[in-house]
Amino acid sequence: MPKTSRRLTVHPPTLREVEVVRTVDITPGMRRITLAGEQVRAFTTADGLARPAFESPGFDDSVGFYFPYPGHPDPVLPVQGEARLIVPKGPRPLSRVYTVRRWDPEAGELDVDFVRHGVGAGTTWASRTRPGDRIHFSGPSTSKAFPTGADWLLVAGDDTALPAIGRLLDELPPATRAQVFVEIAEEAHRQELRELPGVDVTWLVRSGAPAGTVSPLTEAVRRAEWWPGQAFAWLAGEHTAVRDIRRHLVEDRGVPKEDIDFAGYWRRSEVVALDDDGAVPDPERTVTPFQRLHDLTELVAPLAIRTAVELDVPDLLSRGVTGVTELAARAGADERALGKLLRYLRTLDVVTETKPGHYALTPVGDVLTLDFIADRLHSAGVVGRELLGIHGLTESIRTGRSAYASVTGRTFAEVRAEQDYEDRHLERLAKFQPALAGPLATSGLLDGVEHLVIHSGGAGAHAREYVAAHEGLRVTICALPAQADWLRRDLPDTIPDERQRARVGVREQSVFEPGPEADAVLISRAFTTLPDADAAHALRRAAENLLPGGRVLLIEEVFDTDALDEHDGEADLIGLVCHGSGLRTAAELDAVIASAGLTRGSAHIVGLGTTVHALHRSPSR
Repeated sequence: MPKTSRRLTVHPPTLREVEVVRTVDITPGMRRITLAGEQVRAFTTADGLARPAFESPGFDDSVGFYFPYPGHPDPVLPVQGEARLIVPKGPRPLSRVYTVRRWDPEAGELDVDFVRHGVGAGTTWASRTRPGDRIHFSGPSTSKAFPTGADWLLVAGDDTALPAIGRLLDELPPATRAQVFVEIAEEAHRQELRELPGVDVTWLVRSGAPAGTVSPLTEAVRRAEWWPGQAFAWLAGEHTAVRDIRRHLVEDRGVPKEDIDFAGYWRRSEVVALDDDGAVPDPERTVTPFQRLHDLTELVAPLAIRTAVELDVPDLLSRGVTGVTELAARAGADERALGKLLRYLRTLDVVTETKPGHYALTPVGDVLTLDFIADRLHSAGVVGRELLGIHGLTESIRTGRSAYASVTGRTFAEVRAEQDYEDRHLERLAKFQPALAGPLATSGLLDGVEHLVIHSGGAGAHAREYVAAHEGLRVTICALPAQADWLRRDLPDTIPDERQRARVGVREQSVFEPGPEADAVLISRAFTTLPDADAAHALRRAAENLLPGGRVLLIEEVFDTDALDEHDGEADLIGLVCHGSGLRTAAELDAVIASAGLTRGSAHIVGLGTTVHALHRSPSR
């Protein structure tokens, strides 16, 4: 299971308005903007919502700035909700993300450094803004602490990563050992950075070559002396360079993936400027209703791209296999047929032909090498296997039941029974659990609980946070055999402290069976796959052995009918075709809770806007 040795902190989503107080060019290639204002302190919105003070404890914290569209004086802004920022319909906010270079809580000031090159909304704003100008921003949504447990750090990044690298060096403990590689456009862009006795900083100059066209950073890391001991790597910059360095560290240096933090801050691509202002990108294109409908209904392009992913074509191209003959041999494909696919992908701007019969990825195609994108598009991926069911959507709409078996030859329950699928599914879930489990552990919801039963994907990550925060707490994880097998193998890595792990047990049982006596039962996102009657039955059984005063803590996504969202709609349809269910509305979830003989006590919002419902047995039960 991928893990990180950097502790995660979640911040409430907050939109703030601040003022530019200073601008200074720290090098010809970098401008520093200092921002301040009342809303970096705790404040109350015009709608009466209390917002916390700004915090930025992580060296690579990022915030999103909101810029006006060309020709408009004011930006499109998200709407501040109690637990999230609501993106308006119609034109979406024009937002760009930047690193917090410095945060001074006493002065109430933050510095943000902007690279001065190319055409971009942020670059142009930074070059033209003056003290007294105002701007809105949000974030950081999460912060990560310094890595722990590593003997030394490997840090590599280009110009765009310099703000995070500079802040990292400013805040590193003096005894830290690190190798730092920084790629810059020219010698004049070198910055003064804090010097530490155990830190070696290597500057790499592109000498006039456009960013993204050469990769001195990649080559420098490949040639670097590898120090003894456990390394933790932090990589950021142009997507392709970051990807290649990460591959080198994993495949050639043997660095575990969980010991690498990486971010592709940008990808090389063509930016079209406005006709009347060459420094401002044109964010809009004229699209006719016919073209929009064509884009929404086109089937060949997504199927062709999925075929390329299943044949590993993007991965092979990114590794330097460019000729159709060799590509066909490596992919196990017919050379003539693969040539047809590549020609079509070229029309989609996914690949480009470098010479007859040889291809390379475009910036669009390069995105296909990201792990989470490939997982979604590959029919053997965790998300990809779910998406196969969409081919049965017509049947599901007609019958109201799952059509997965009719289009794949087996039910989704049979897919879930495969250990390989379950392992990958649970690994994927576990990546996202700390953002929920950490805040829930400190929310007060578990105060006084001596025994907690958990039904949840990524339950090991939940248990780790809960036993660490509550010294006397015992946890029982209930899981089906395939999940239990994965958990038993995973727990020693997830909970390395033996004393804490001794308070966590794994019990093989389904959500339909009553668990052991407990003060609280946590059920997280377990009912999307269940019809209402089954979900109510599972809730009823979960509460069956609650001790007096005990409660069920329920986390379940609902479909917000007042703020329709494309991604919620997609998840709803996938739930229908795979399981015959889908997302419930708030009223439908209330009906399931009532049918289970439970009453809603209170709702708590934790982490990144997740709602936890505290449920109790009805007095008559």
